Amino acid sequence: MEKIDIYLSNNRFVFIKDILSFFNLSLTNLFLFLLYIFLIILIKYFIKMVKKPLRYWLFINRKKGYYKFLFYRVDNILEPFSYLVYITLLTFAILNIFNIESGSTFDIVIYVIKLSLILWFVYEIIKFFIYSAIRNKIKSQKSARRELFSLLLNISKIIIAIIAVVSILSKFNVDITALITSLGIGGVIIGFSAKDVLVNFFDSIRLISEDAFRQGDWIETKEIEGLVTELGLTSTQIRTFDNAMVTVPNSKLANDYIKNWTKRLVGRRIKFNIPIKYTSNTEEIDRVVDSIYKFMHTHSEIVNLEKIKYLKKRKLTHEDGLFNIDDKYGVRKTLVVQLEDMGLYSLNILIYAFSISVDYEEWLRVKQDVIKNIIKIIENSKLEFAYPTQEIRLLK
Repeated sequence: MEKIDIYLSNNRFVFIKDILSFFNLSLTNLFLFLLYIFLIILIKYFIKMVKKPLRYWLFINRKKGYYKFLFYRVDNILEPFSYLVYITLLTFAILNIFNIESGSTFDIVIYVIKLSLILWFVYEIIKFFIYSAIRNKIKSQKSARRELFSLLLNISKIIIAIIAVVSILSKFNVDITALITSLGIGGVIIGFSAKDVLVNFFDSIRLISEDAFRQGDWIETKEIEGLVTELGLTSTQIRTFDNAMVTVPNSKLANDYIKNWTKRLVGRRIKFNIPIKYTSNTEEIDRVVDSIYKFMHTHSEIVNLEKIKYLKKRKLTHEDGLFNIDDKYGVRKTLVVQLEDMGLYSLNILIYAFSISVDYEEWLRVKQDVIKNIIKIIENSKLEFAYPTQEIRLLK
């Protein structure tokens, strides 16, 4: 040590001696601090080296469900863990070398940072298992409830936030029980202000339990129509067909009627009238009605009773049980071609049928094909389409 002091006494190293004196450090402490820094750099390099073969191994085994998803989430999981290791080593070095007392401002700040990193790491682990469960559920069953997993993820966020607040207050030696008791009137005011939040939260659980709609469903209420993008803790986001995002409180949806257009397994309605002239021959009307019915019945994409039996045989729809499966799952097979009524200027033939596909674009394509073929049938008959006309007779 005497040789070190003599070495430092040289003019070129006076500034180093002054710095060590200012921080009340010895060369040994400085050396240990630099050693810790070097160790942190080594660990960082080691984690980086391990991550690359780990990702490669996960990629090789990606056919297994969890490995494939872990391949995409490994960076998110390792990031808070890496920071936690760095902060822990750095804190250990500073506390021991600089002799910082426990309970100081620095100690509290480090505690908050460590707690945040631990909870971040836990949250990423929870998210990994929840998303993995979603993936496996979707793979095994197409009707997986994505919104249920989103609800669980949001609840886990709230629990983690509560743990963080309680832990930080405990670090400051705050009596949580006494704090809650002392809120008094303030607590009542907070309770009243949070009443709507709690109502919306329980209504979100109610919507999920009743399976009123799911993410991606096309729904319609008294005031809004669109696709459900997310069912949250207190509100639901709906993307309207003019591409606007609307946020609706769950209590409003839970206490209003909801028309769910997506909950149809087989059958989207095609309904329109064919106007024909009053001068049409009744026998010709019967022949045309019969021709249209035969065409509709044999159309490959129009539902009829035989096609429903085929779909049931192939397990693409369901058999009746304790309740009417057709109503439960949305299966329609009605096919009607009849002379319906006598209008102001025409006789009207009703076309009432259902396309097999419920997809909007497919439905439009089938409907277009039906209309074009019916026009051809009318053109090849003795019937004529009617349209509003006025007949003026002049009496001499």
